[in-house]
Amino acid sequence: MSDLRRPPHDGRRSVQRRVTAAREFVDETPPTALAAGLVGGLALIGVLVGFLVQSPLTVLALGAFLAAFAYGWLRHQALTARAMTFAMTASTILVLGLITVFIFAEAWPVFEYASGTVFGVQVPGLELFTTTNWSPVSEPIGYSLAPMIHGTVMVTVVATAVAGPLGVAAALFIGEIAPPTVRELVKPGVEILAGIPSIVYGFIGFTILSPWASEAFDLVGQGTYLFVGLVVGLMALPTVVSVAEDAINSVPESMKSGSLALGTTDWQTMTAITLPAASSGVSAAVLLGVGRAIGETMAATVMLRNSPALPEPLYNAFYGYETLTSLIAARYGDAHGLQFNALFAAGVVLFVTVLALSVGSQIVEARMERELGGNQG
Repeated sequence: MSDLRRPPHDGRRSVQRRVTAAREFVDETPPTALAAGLVGGLALIGVLVGFLVQSPLTVLALGAFLAAFAYGWLRHQALTARAMTFAMTASTILVLGLITVFIFAEAWPVFEYASGTVFGVQVPGLELFTTTNWSPVSEPIGYSLAPMIHGTVMVTVVATAVAGPLGVAAALFIGEIAPPTVRELVKPGVEILAGIPSIVYGFIGFTILSPWASEAFDLVGQGTYLFVGLVVGLMALPTVVSVAEDAINSVPESMKSGSLALGTTDWQTMTAITLPAASSGVSAAVLLGVGRAIGETMAATVMLRNSPALPEPLYNAFYGYETLTSLIAARYGDAHGLQFNALFAAGVVLFVTVLALSVGSQIVEARMERELGGNQG
């Protein structure tokens, strides 16, 4: 096994090769291009700093950046294109980082206010998740997110139960069963579903589903987690179908042909070969659909009661009160003080949850590529 190990100095040699390549790039780059790149980079940094401090001199930095870019594009187009792609990528990462810092900074005061003690250790924000009182203006003052987290979980579970099986089944039909003519009709239809604004789904649910549910199940008022989850599940369906179909289509045709050559039916091949081989990609599709359901705002805001409470019993899906997204959408207009910070705390919970799901979907997609030999690295 020792001959298969990487030599101990490979890492150092790799760094040396990169340094040498960087030096050769600098030596081969015309001085005018380096000067334009330096001016453009400093001007871009000046634009960012000026924007953050709200300085009127920001326009001068922006003008210098545009001038440097115009000169570079006219004289050194290829180098300028490379520099711009790098600058835009770095800017995107920087902006995302600043947004993350801003959200956490704005939420921190309410985390301090709602601190709790566990075994003598002060835990910031503990009462946000261990109490059920949301009362920003009347005594006792409280900013619990537990009812909204419960509502978000209920809607997400129902939406996943809808979008998961239906999405995978639709992807399997489009990718493996449907004739070309039907496929050309169904795929655009699924994409159209993704393009319909969420407020339209919410309005249909509010005017049709909610009144019907109120009469059919003898409910007091409108808004149930069950039917909000159904609507959100339909909204997440195009995401699941699209990603799952890509995963199914990535399964090598030789695997399917080999199974059919052994005498199996089309259904046996799909269930025993195609789906297991594409399981990582299908799992990623469902995770992305779950992320879509968690972050849905307008449908939940329109259809739910928007009152922070817990149903009795907790698993009762025939009543619906509030989710994290509907809390932010319904209260940000008149929120101030710690209530405003509490809305940012709800945003932090959503941000961390969706980020974890996105990272998880990327991990399972990478696993699928490795298993199918798509990325030998």
